Amino acid sequence: MQAPPSFPDLLAEASAAVLRLEAAAARRDDDQGVLSLALPLAPVDPLQLLPELGDPDDFRFLWDGAPGLCLAAAGRCQHLELSGPRRFSLAQRFSHLALERLGTAGDPGPALARPRVLLAFAFFDSPLIPGAGAAGVEAVLPRWQLSRQGSHCWLRLQRPLGGSVGARRVAEELWEMARRLERRALILRGEGDERPGPAPSVPGIGIRHASPWHAGYRLAVERALELVEGGELRKLVLAVRQELLLDDDLDPLRLLAHLRRSQPGSCRFLWQRSGREALLGASPERLLTLRQGQLRSDALAGTTPRGADAAQLLQSAKDRHEHDLVVETICAVLTRAGLTPRRPRHPRLARHGSLVHLHTPITASLGSRPPLPLAELLHPTPAVAGLPRREAMGWLRSLEPFERGNYAAPIGWIDSRGDVDLRVAIRSGTLRGRRLELTAGAGLVPGSQPERELQEVALKLGVLLQQLNLPAGSPLQSPGNRAIV
Repeated sequence: MQAPPSFPDLLAEASAAVLRLEAAAARRDDDQGVLSLALPLAPVDPLQLLPELGDPDDFRFLWDGAPGLCLAAAGRCQHLELSGPRRFSLAQRFSHLALERLGTAGDPGPALARPRVLLAFAFFDSPLIPGAGAAGVEAVLPRWQLSRQGSHCWLRLQRPLGGSVGARRVAEELWEMARRLERRALILRGEGDERPGPAPSVPGIGIRHASPWHAGYRLAVERALELVEGGELRKLVLAVRQELLLDDDLDPLRLLAHLRRSQPGSCRFLWQRSGREALLGASPERLLTLRQGQLRSDALAGTTPRGADAAQLLQSAKDRHEHDLVVETICAVLTRAGLTPRRPRHPRLARHGSLVHLHTPITASLGSRPPLPLAELLHPTPAVAGLPRREAMGWLRSLEPFERGNYAAPIGWIDSRGDVDLRVAIRSGTLRGRRLELTAGAGLVPGSQPERELQEVALKLGVLLQQLNLPAGSPLQSPGNRAIV
């Protein structure tokens, strides 16, 4: 771990950064800008310490790829929220300007310490009813950013300058928070003067009511299969939403802590707009990752329960066809963008919790091109929408009696060097106090059978509830009455 600077060193860094910001602002003839300071910390768990970073009613974000990058963020320093067909390009522009104009110390530290703009897109570029659903994109430059990878940990604070906010105030605020987090981490490990509280756990929460979905979904599946079998569509991924009323409030961080253990191969995420609403999940699917100009995208389609004969998934003509459509489409998109995609000849099996998928990683060299316009070309993949894309999107609007919102849309971040990580927000739910909305879908291609698709959706609906102590006879069962949670 890098040794932390003394407070006088930190203050000197802050003062030098402010001078550079003032000079840049004078050249542009605009405001003073945003000061961004970072400190290395002793190793702490960002998931555990997220509540310490700000008010629970403020914006909160968690990106938990542990054992990879784990990132907690809170508060809004700058933000963008808009809908419309230009949302990806405008999000790219916002991110570039917000990160380019930060006043930072000379040494930005390792990659995990870089400032990041956090991104949450909606599936469609605009809600059907303006103001009634998720915005086409939300982009946030957070006030606090706590990141860890391996044994390295950094805390970053970003504050607009002006009024009483100057170099000393920002340095003091960062220094005090760093000491507070380290003290809290000692307490949680049982090494401090205070006794640690009980280990976080998901209590046994019952379900008062679960909205029925089988009958309506069956009718939609039958109509979708008519379109597929008739050749109007090659594939359609039809989703269902189930609304649950719980006996008690559910802490999203406790659920995410359990998902870390039960979904170790997925990326757990939280996008909490306020204390009243949180999007959370554990995504196994990478839309686009960019590291030093090298791009990776995942084709993930074809599903079976873990414990079943996984070899049958590799041999299933229906699942292989569904998977190949996704691989071919991603490669075609990258080729049309002037890239040279590379992929293995055959898919592999990827295990994520209680599900097994067919998985093909696809890579390419992006060079210096902006990544978010390419994400626009990739979203949505046939794994979450269908083919042809435009026709499939139209039929989803017609056949699904709900707004998809952030379900199956890109979520992630872009950093100050242009590296990006965007996941597809599947295996996700929206929590509003005691109300939990779950959304899951299944891919329909020629040869699909309605009963099997209903069973697949029921299986996926149970993934996020595996850590809940549901009562016997729970409404969350497959159409064949086989419990799936």
